[in-house]
Amino acid sequence: MDPLSLREFEAAARARLEPAYYDYFAGGAGDEVTMRANEAAFGRLGLVPRVLRGVGKLQTGVTLLGCRAAMPVLVAPTAFHRLADPDGERATARAAAAAETIMIVSMAATVAIEEVAAAAAGGELWFQLYVQPDLAFTERIVRRAEAAGSGALVVTADSPVLGRRERELRHGFDDLPDHLCCENLRDGDRVRPIVLWPELSWEHLAALRDMTALPIVLKGVTHPADARLAVKHGASAIMVSNHGGRQLDGVPATIDLLPEIVAEVGGALPVLLDGGVRRGTDVLKALALGAAAVAVGRPVLWGLAADGERGVSGVLGLLRAEVEHALTLCGCASVLDLEPGMVRRSC
Repeated sequence: MDPLSLREFEAAARARLEPAYYDYFAGGAGDEVTMRANEAAFGRLGLVPRVLRGVGKLQTGVTLLGCRAAMPVLVAPTAFHRLADPDGERATARAAAAAETIMIVSMAATVAIEEVAAAAAGGELWFQLYVQPDLAFTERIVRRAEAAGSGALVVTADSPVLGRRERELRHGFDDLPDHLCCENLRDGDRVRPIVLWPELSWEHLAALRDMTALPIVLKGVTHPADARLAVKHGASAIMVSNHGGRQLDGVPATIDLLPEIVAEVGGALPVLLDGGVRRGTDVLKALALGAAAVAVGRPVLWGLAADGERGVSGVLGLLRAEVEHALTLCGCASVLDLEPGMVRRSC
């Protein structure tokens, strides 16, 4: 029987993955407080449905920065897909395109952006970027993303250094096997390492803004003051994210941070969210509290590890079916009908 929930996909993935690779994907920083909180926080929120609303044909599609998605669930940027499946990001791209949603391709992908775009065959792609100290090299990566048809740049802002992930340390996991590399880091005849850069600042975001006409999504925003600064510095959207609990442990759950950030930007730009989404009802809670869409990372990897492209399609199809089911039960014909009054803290 196919998995009936995302948790069942995780169990199937764990059974197939090497323990070091499972812990790389599954683990978080420190005591993993933030990682667990991301999921638990959704459980403390209840949905208050409306009745007798005559729900007919459902509308689950959203348009984000000029890109259309058939549902408000995006594929979050995650590294090293070929550790989960030999076809790696190609398989993920095909499944995302078939689901008619946006895949955010990681700069740390094990398949080059050009090959991911070819596999997506016209599907919507965005590209996640760590701005590198060598801005000329950064620009070369941006040009590759543009040429591959990326619809936006998703700039990760929460990683001045790498989070301390004890699961990885226990396994001694600090590099890819010899037959794999971060293909987007190829520069001539070498593959550069990703440099995490404590000096990264708002000035560098401005430099990137001058470098490209692509919309810039600033990922890793958790403080309302930074949301306000993102608007000021020309971000096209922001993603409320604590890196899935993989960077600073102790950061609150993203769903708890979302309402204040939505209020701070006041509709000036779309607010996305990642972290802890495991059910269609979680998607509805985030949208009701002001998110334009959510992104899922680990569940996609569980699908990929469990059954390759078919597994990713299963994860995305399950989430869409759950979103549609929950919308109907909430008396909403469209994701646009969700509103804050339909979410209540239940415990």
